[in-house]
Amino acid sequence: MSGVIMASEPSWIAPFTGLSPRQFGKVITALRREGADPVRKGRPWSLPLQDRVLLVAAYWRTNLTLRQLAPLFGVSKSAADRVIDHIGPLLALRQRRRFRKDAVLIVDGTLVPTRDHSIAEQSKNYRYSTNHQVVIDADSQLVVAVGRPLPGNRNDCKAWELSGARAAVGQATVIADGGYRGTGLLIPHRRERGQTELPAWKEEHNTAHRKIRARVEHVFARMKAWKILRDCRLKGDCVHTAMLGIARLHNLALAG
Repeated sequence: MSGVIMASEPSWIAPFTGLSPRQFGKVITALRREGADPVRKGRPWSLPLQDRVLLVAAYWRTNLTLRQLAPLFGVSKSAADRVIDHIGPLLALRQRRRFRKDAVLIVDGTLVPTRDHSIAEQSKNYRYSTNHQVVIDADSQLVVAVGRPLPGNRNDCKAWELSGARAAVGQATVIADGGYRGTGLLIPHRRERGQTELPAWKEEHNTAHRKIRARVEHVFARMKAWKILRDCRLKGDCVHTAMLGIARLHNLALAG
């Protein structure tokens, strides 16, 4: 069909997925291996698997409404909705179960504004948001775990435990900012009561700590290029699915 977006035209892939055509091909191969495109009875999908994946990526990337997005792929609004419900969870990041003994991880929370007030609360940005605990590998900057979303008014030290992020990393060494005080993670040195300044060696440690921990902020900046994480209209578990799917595509783009 002419005049619509198709994965067979390589120029559409990078803008909507952040991946090269070769990397996108790897995603399609992996999804087929995982059983994402079985032969089934009944009415077949109106789009091939690669176009369905591209539609979901375009939805996350642009945050267009389904009424706006569906005509771009030559399908109805309801068909686009079904594609997103089916393919979105299949793109979710498979979180690591094991880590190297010398692995160093970094955790931080990021707020995703969402319109589903049943899972969100007003947070420090004065918007209804969800708190997502994201854990990355300090060396590769790949996302290794994403906690389940919690209301945005939960502080990070509580969200670390309640979201399941803590359980996901096991006994690995984890670096965090000062908001994780009392969690046992590696956080910056703080002045004790009565101290006006830290000893020089502690200041040096804090400087090195900030430089390493900044890597998780770089990851957030890349992930927030997906506009759905700036104003999510999805409800229930869908916001978590979008975060996991974007984390997987981020990892593929970074790993090459």
